[in-house]
Amino acid sequence: MTTQTRHPLCINNASKSFGAVAALSDVSLTIDRPGVIAVLGQNGAGKTTLIRTALGLVSPDSGSATLFGVASNRRAARERVGVMLQDSDLPDLLTGRELVELFASYYPEPLTVEDTLALADIGEFANKRYKRLSGGQKRRVQFALAIVGNPDLVFLDEPTTGLDPDARRALWSVVRGFARDGKTIILTTHYLEEADTLADVIVIMQSGRIVAHAPADDVRATLGGSVIRCHTTLTEDQLAGMACVSRVSASGRASEIHTQNAVETLRELLSPEHHVTDLSVSRPNLENVFTQDYS
Repeated sequence: MTTQTRHPLCINNASKSFGAVAALSDVSLTIDRPGVIAVLGQNGAGKTTLIRTALGLVSPDSGSATLFGVASNRRAARERVGVMLQDSDLPDLLTGRELVELFASYYPEPLTVEDTLALADIGEFANKRYKRLSGGQKRRVQFALAIVGNPDLVFLDEPTTGLDPDARRALWSVVRGFARDGKTIILTTHYLEEADTLADVIVIMQSGRIVAHAPADDVRATLGGSVIRCHTTLTEDQLAGMACVSRVSASGRASEIHTQNAVETLRELLSPEHHVTDLSVSRPNLENVFTQDYS
């Protein structure tokens, strides 16, 4: 067996269409090391289809996908994978604890039930029937089911939707802990703060294609320069005409100015005749990368 066949995930030239919509277009993606890989993209970019293809839940029209070198429907693969999808149908009449016990039985070396309850922070409602849980509580149970098998590869599809900020940060801590332990986590998220906080590697999808795949710091660095945020009476056209400005956008009531040279732009922006308040200067973050045009 070659080294490549042991990669946690290998997708080769996969395409998938639903009617006239191309969800994946000749996509290739190899994940060959531990850490957190964030898959970003607008709605309809192909993120969920990518994950479902990797898991064998969707058959590509062409191309292939393997987990640890074997087909994802093989037991050898499934025993090493944990999954949390956006839509999960679970037995309503079982309690959270019973669900964790059931899923633990599917794996050769699972975490203990008590450790799993603690990691997912579901102890206080573990004995309530699933159908009586709130949306956020159900998501935490689903996370528990994704990790109880002590998997080497975890797929988390929008895992913190519906969670309050404290529960979201607690889940982040568990994910980072898994990465430190040498596990691979593939994460899709609409929360760019989440990707900025967690990701070691960023994959960006647009219209069914992967348009960027690199370490998170390298992806951020592709923009270069700085981002100036401020409140001003100047128009977007006036701001765009200033020295070294590459792009201007609105950020709520504030203006967001992308510049290749913050000093030169600030020298012009802070001219006495311009009214500017609430000014800050920062490096580009994943929100800036996420909205970049890669066409």
